[in-house]
Amino acid sequence: MSRFNALFLLLALLWGAASFTGCEKKDWRLPEKVHWDRDMCERCKMAISERKYAVDVVDPTTHRHYKFDDIGCAILWFKEEHLDWGDKAIIWVKDGKSGEWIDAKKAWYSTDKITPMGYGFTAYANKADAGSGEVIDFEEVKRRVIKIGR
Repeated sequence: MSRFNALFLLLALLWGAASFTGCEKKDWRLPEKVHWDRDMCERCKMAISERKYAVDVVDPTTHRHYKFDDIGCAILWFKEEHLDWGDKAIIWVKDGKSGEWIDAKKAWYSTDKITPMGYGFTAYANKADAGSGEVIDFEEVKRRVIKIGR
């Protein structure tokens, strides 16, 4: 085998190994995987275990992800930490029906469920999925969580 062929084969193997080992860059704007019952809420330090209430907050300047067990914890964390990037943050929340990640700022919230930290807000991508009770938007969730303030 010539040196060129050997070098080509080596480079092809290295490129293939890099693809299989996860060296590909991921889009920082997308939510990260939650390691259920192992990842801890950034604010209350409880294990994140309820699959339809998890929250992933992304800092748009550092691209760092912060995980929470309840939308209430995420909102109060912003207030308590006095973060200057809060309005620009990307906030993902799990949909209460499908369990898929959705944009928390565009979601609709029911107010009558029992949530991990007791704030009672469950997110839905579609307003109709939120049920027949009271349905509110993200801004109203923020107002109510801050008013509760625990």
